[in-house]
This record gives sequence, structure tokens and C-alpha cells, in this order.
Amino acid sequence: MNEVMLAIQQAFTEASVMTFWEAIAVMLALAYLILAMRTNIWCWSAAFLSTAIYTILFWNVSLLMESVLNIYYMGMAVYGYWLWLQVPPEQQSQQHDVSSQLRITSWTWHTHAILITVTALVSVAVGYAMATYTSAAFPYIDAATTCFAVVTTYLVAKKVLENWLYWVIIDLVSIYLYFQKGLMLTSGLFILYVAMAVAGYLMWRKKYQHNVVAQDKISQQIISV
Repeated sequence: MNEVMLAIQQAFTEASVMTFWEAIAVMLALAYLILAMRTNIWCWSAAFLSTAIYTILFWNVSLLMESVLNIYYMGMAVYGYWLWLQVPPEQQSQQHDVSSQLRITSWTWHTHAILITVTALVSVAVGYAMATYTSAAFPYIDAATTCFAVVTTYLVAKKVLENWLYWVIIDLVSIYLYFQKGLMLTSGLFILYVAMAVAGYLMWRKKYQHNVVAQDKISQQIISV
């Protein structure tokens, strides 16, 4: 009886510790997303800290690819911070302020179709390998969210407008995945992520359209000269 009580007490203690760190990771992840929506470069600092915590949390609940994904996120946080500081060649003669940093771009739907097809094929192959050789939970879903998140994080770093549409789909699938593993706070976070991803897309599209109009005016002035 004492052994059972000790086991229950230990389980509650471990759950409390996990919930505490999950809460910290959730707050940092929210900070990242809000700052990213505003194209604030400090979003990458919040991303680095949040993903460092999630790397350990996901490993502890056997979401192996999610854990590996967050190691990748940590590297991308460093890369994203560096990339967002870069000044596009056409702006190098301008003053180095926020407006002269990397601008939002948009890729063609044909490019996205190729990207989605290749990523889907890779995720199936990774999912099969995980199902065959590891003890990973939900291997195909885990692999798909991981592979697409890897690609989409790169799109964020490159400031590709459509990255937010990818996140909407990834987040919807992730809600089911995390709920099944008992990560309730993270599940709730991802419900909020869906709404914020939609808002992020609208905010970025507005900035992108503004940049396009501004660039057209500059081009017309150059031609008129």
C-alpha cells in the first residue's frame, strides 16, 4: 500500500513539474508568435527559449520527432534572427532601420504545390521508418507535422507570406496529437495558434501589399527620371 501511495505521489510531483515547465514554454511560444506577427526580430529569442523547454518535454512523452523538431527550431531561431537583420541588396544604400531589413515576399502557388508534394512524400517515408524502427507514438502524424513544420519554419525565416497558411493546417493536426498525449496546455495553445496564424497572415499580407505599392512607386520614379 505504501508503495502504491509513493508511486501516486511521485506521479503527481512529476506532473506538476511538467505542467510548470509546459506553462513557461507556452508563454514564451505565445510571445514568439505575437512578436512574429508584428515582424519584431525579438520573436526569435522567445522561440529559442520556448523550443529548448519543449525539446525535453516532448522527449519525456515519447514524441520523438517533435523533440528532434524543437532542436531544429532552436537552430532556426538563431538563423532567423541573423537573416532578419540582413538588408536586401536593393536597400543597401538606405539607412539601416526596421524598414530596411528583410522584407516579406510571396511565392507562387506552383512553387508551393511542389513544396507540399515533396514534403508529403518525405513525411510518409519518415513515418514508415518511425513506425518500423522506433516506439514513437502516432508515427505518421508525428512525422507529417514535423516535416511540414521544418519547411514552414524556413518560410518564416525567409519572411514568405504563405507560411501562416501552412501553420493553420499544422496547428489543427497538432491539437489532436498533443491532446492524445495529455499536453492540455499545449493543446489549448495550439487552438489559439490557429486563430493567431490567420491574423498573422492578414497582418503580413497588408505589409506585403504596402511594400509592393511602395516599390512600384519607386520604380515609376526611376523610370520617369
